[in-house]
Formats: sequence, C-alpha cells, structure tokens
Amino acid sequence: MALARIVLEVRPEQVAAGDVWVATGADGEVAGMVALAPSTQPNTLDLDKLFVEPQRIRNGVGRALMAHAIDEAQRRGAKRLTVLADPYAAGFYERNGARRIGEAPSDAIPGRSVPLYEIKLD
Repeated sequence: MALARIVLEVRPEQVAAGDVWVATGADGEVAGMVALAPSTQPNTLDLDKLFVEPQRIRNGVGRALMAHAIDEAQRRGAKRLTVLADPYAAGFYERNGARRIGEAPSDAIPGRSVPLYEIKLD
C-alpha cells in the first residue's frame, strides 16, 4: 500500500478541474474516491484512480464510484474508458463491464506489469 500512496494522491489541479469525486458513508466519513484523467488515445478517458477504504469493500461503494465515472466519461463524450488495474481488483472491473485488452507497466510499482482494461462507452 505504501508504494501506491503516490499514485493515489489527489492533486489540487485534479479537484479544480472537476475530475475527482468522493463517496461518503452514512457516518459522513470518506468511503472512497474516483478520478478521471485525459488519455493519450483519441476519444478516451483514463480511470486515473478508484479507491475504496478497506473496511467499506463489498458494500457497493466501488460499484457506485465506477458507475459515476462511466456516466461522467460518457457525458464528456468519451467513447471508451481505460483502466490500469491492480491485479487483485481485476474481477471487480470485469464485473463492471471492463474487458481486458493487455498489460501495461504499473504506475505504482516499478518493474511490475498489471492488467489493462477498457470499457466501451458507445
């Protein structure tokens, strides 16, 4: 988790651009967050971050954040959303409509390859 801390960091400019959303629980505590980012590919956005507090996993928080990210990507006119996934989260992304399209270098752990997914939005 310590290695991923830098990748999960939210920059003020991401918030100012309206690219970050936070989910809270009934107790008002942060339950998770999701962020979109521009892609190098045309008509594509990247799922930049999706994190759910460990004690909130399997409570629908991730599913709600993912649905919001998909809706927002569509609203912005993207035709696809790409996801660089932690291998332990691969099943989650597949259950939420993502199709594996290959592997790519991890943005958190040097020398590690992770699954690359896409969600077609059209």
